[in-house]
Amino acid sequence: MNNGRMWKSWFALVGMNLLGGIPAIVPVWLLWYFLANWPLAALGWSEPEPTENDGMLPWLIVGGPVVALFALVWWFANRAVLRRIGLTPRMYWPVSALVTLVPSLTLMIVL
Repeated sequence: MNNGRMWKSWFALVGMNLLGGIPAIVPVWLLWYFLANWPLAALGWSEPEPTENDGMLPWLIVGGPVVALFALVWWFANRAVLRRIGLTPRMYWPVSALVTLVPSLTLMIVL
């Protein structure tokens, strides 16, 4: 792969996943809220929200489709970019997942 094409590949990977990471803030927050209030709280690793008394079913009904829809859109978009660029899948998928989390992690650090 020539040097110009390599830079375009990295720019496509980082650009698309950073832009996709902005709407990913919602499913990441839903996953964290679910995990912090039920499985991690049951293990004693987090404190559950004291006003959360609806149980986990409403969160699964609302959050499940949101997370699943985002995951499908993210996977299809990344699969299309992966076919066009010259990176190996072993390198592409972990980097794209980490880059997608950058906006969420930035908000966690700032707020």
